[in-house]
Amino acid sequence: MRQHYRLEGLSCANCAAKFERNLRELPSVEDVQLNFGASKLMVEGEASVKEIERAGAFDDIKIRFEHEKAAAPVPFWRNKEVQSMAYSLPFLIGGWIVFLQSGEESYWAVLLFALSIAIGGWRLLLTGLTNLFRFEFDMKTLMTIAIIGAAVIGEWGEGAVVVFLFAVSEVLERFSMDKARNSIRSLMDIAPQQAAVLRNGKERMVPVEEAEIGEIIVIRPGQKIPLDGTVENGSSFVNQSAITGESVAVQKAVGDEVFAGTLNEEGALKVRITKWAEDTTLAKIIHLVEEAQAEKAPSQAFVDRFAKYYTPAIMIIALLVAVLPPLAAGGVWSEWIYRGLAVLVVGCPCALVISTPVAIVTAIGHAAKRGVLIKGGVHLETAGKITTVAFDKTGTLTKGTPEVTEVKTFSYMDSSTLLSYAAAIERYSQHPLGRAIVEAAKDLPSIDAEQFESITGKGVQAVVNKELYWIGRADERMSITKEMNETIDEFRKNGSTVMLMGQGEQILGAIAAKDTIREESKSIVQKLYEAGVKKTVMLTGDHALSASSIGKAVGIQHIEAELMPQQKLEIIRKIQQEDGKVAMIGDGINDAPALAMADVGIAMGGAGTDAALETADIALMADDLHQLPETISLSKKTLKIIKQNIAFALGLKVLALLLIIPGWLTLWMAIFADMGATLIVVLNSLRLMKGK
Repeated sequence: MRQHYRLEGLSCANCAAKFERNLRELPSVEDVQLNFGASKLMVEGEASVKEIERAGAFDDIKIRFEHEKAAAPVPFWRNKEVQSMAYSLPFLIGGWIVFLQSGEESYWAVLLFALSIAIGGWRLLLTGLTNLFRFEFDMKTLMTIAIIGAAVIGEWGEGAVVVFLFAVSEVLERFSMDKARNSIRSLMDIAPQQAAVLRNGKERMVPVEEAEIGEIIVIRPGQKIPLDGTVENGSSFVNQSAITGESVAVQKAVGDEVFAGTLNEEGALKVRITKWAEDTTLAKIIHLVEEAQAEKAPSQAFVDRFAKYYTPAIMIIALLVAVLPPLAAGGVWSEWIYRGLAVLVVGCPCALVISTPVAIVTAIGHAAKRGVLIKGGVHLETAGKITTVAFDKTGTLTKGTPEVTEVKTFSYMDSSTLLSYAAAIERYSQHPLGRAIVEAAKDLPSIDAEQFESITGKGVQAVVNKELYWIGRADERMSITKEMNETIDEFRKNGSTVMLMGQGEQILGAIAAKDTIREESKSIVQKLYEAGVKKTVMLTGDHALSASSIGKAVGIQHIEAELMPQQKLEIIRKIQQEDGKVAMIGDGINDAPALAMADVGIAMGGAGTDAALETADIALMADDLHQLPETISLSKKTLKIIKQNIAFALGLKVLALLLIIPGWLTLWMAIFADMGATLIVVLNSLRLMKGK
């Protein structure tokens, strides 16, 4: 049995790893997947909720079922860690007052410090001692050794300050991680939990989980749409910013698709449900983003490997600092043990371990709220290293809604008959050019076609009136006259795509369709160069003349035309070998091999396309090219912040260690430095929530 849970109280990456280890040791658990970034847990087996919570009792981790509503947030002052910290503070202050008045030998000072340590740090000490007996060395083990060591050498005041500051850092770290996760939690609260469903002619408010596909729901002005569906009745403007990031409302009328979590602004709508609550576009976005946050980026994988050896190394260094000087140079044991304890405290890997995941979680969540779905830290990092962007033409640089501009016959058929036959064949096609032909023939007599077949990269064919016809490009066996060539070249120079229609080896006519270039395409290409992209390429199956006309108009440097899907893949591979990292941007359905081969596959219009959500590394939900340079800039900023975090975390450790040797760094200064490093790393990462 497989169960999914959400976790409360999970703030520490080390604690998450320990929790996962504890779960794997349970005999009733077969498999475990813990997502620290999203605070999610998958458990396969027969483990009960009590057993799972017992495995996380060391950090007071609580669980609830994935779709169970979260309990009201506990006020800050009622948090157990905050209460322990608050209760220990008077004893800490009292201890220092007595100490300053009575000196080091005061038993009252020692008693007050001991009470402060016990009240504020009993959970820490209990966990640390347990870890020590199990030879598990994490930050709580290091802290426990340092506190006990401080007490043994008579530094009770220092030990109490360390306990208090460590509690402060834990509380602030938990608060900061919750802040980073809120980008996704806010998405979860967007869609209404109930829907007004029409049943037997009457409206009934039912939980969205109980609404069924095919039922009609009513959405009044000012209400949010609870489920995905199509408009059956009414017209209104709908704000889709929750899904696509677009701030401008979109007009919806009968037949248009609407998404759960979007806001109906003006008119009343009746919507027929097309997806279950757990399958809505919003639900898929949340699921994919949470999975993305769990996927380790290359820099995070490096930090994890580094931290594995870092903690034991710190313990060895601390031991050497405490033992070598007294043994080799006659140093005072108490002084060097104190410095060794300071090494343990300052060596805590908190800031280092959290430096990458907090940045990745924040960046992916921030992008999702603005209509860009990034499906993993690895793709987020790679996007910042892109040197070449390859564009599909139709639906990417152009709007993807071409219109037939000219029909030319070269045979016994007149133009209307040729268009009618072409529409009969293309009625079964999903290609934008096919839809353009069907739309152009909507006022002509309808003809039926049979045995439709799509031939990848070449076109389509079908039987009409017992004869086999094809639409696409001519091959070398077909004789094209000078008149045909002149007509076709004239169409292509105007930027039109030409589709030939024929029977066997005979060409019957040509249909020209022109797609409108997106208004933003030219400026977007320029912004990509400004964002650090060195090269742009257009990959299209269209004729070289048509492709060149559009490519030059938008500022594309290199144009590759008349390509089969396999040829696009080969060009992507060649660019990778010659120029480095490549991003391929298309519609998420066509050009699948090229999208898969590219270092980053980017799909346009993910909001309306399940295939885009599933296959692309990055989906631009609003079908808006402006999101492309913004995404690359976000990636570069994320990489920069991760490097800053790692450099700062390690740099501060090295500086503190150097200050310990001459005795300039006290225990409480060491913990303050560690706490400060963790907070600065988190706050630096939260900068990713600002701006575009």
